[in-house]
Amino acid sequence: MGMKTKIALGAVVGIAVIGAMSANSGDADGDGKSDGRTSASAGENADGGAKDKGGAEKGGEKSDGAADAKPAEDKAVEKASQAEQFKAFVQKNGSPNEKDAVSHVTKVQGADEQNDILDAADVYTDFTGGFMGEGTGPAKLIASAFADWKDSENGLVTIYDADGELLGNGQF
Repeated sequence: MGMKTKIALGAVVGIAVIGAMSANSGDADGDGKSDGRTSASAGENADGGAKDKGGAEKGGEKSDGAADAKPAEDKAVEKASQAEQFKAFVQKNGSPNEKDAVSHVTKVQGADEQNDILDAADVYTDFTGGFMGEGTGPAKLIASAFADWKDSENGLVTIYDADGELLGNGQF
């Protein structure tokens, strides 16, 4: 190798190392010294007064706390599995055929992680027989209902039977 090649290679490696170090310089553990907050944190009011855990301000005034609390149904939806959320959506908004097909759903994966680049969700059912079985028709209804529930620029939902065999897929 020539001297110029070694110098160029060393420069490229040096730049790569510096870039990696600067990319990892953000502290993920929260031990960072910088405090450039632009909004009030959960423990502070916008005027700078800190709250105790009971919702009262440390100055004697009591805040109502109701404005900060989420409705009970929102908390229940957050705790429900993706399959339960999907079934609840279809029960509320789906056609009778979609409701019947979605009643066979046992598990949903990947519905909560969307980046609109390549979203992929998997829906598992209790149908049997694979692609030639009884579940291929309802799989299209499930895919259609899933597209009504979730929206993505480039999403693909895949429907599987009880044995993990492909029943169908669709875009959402």
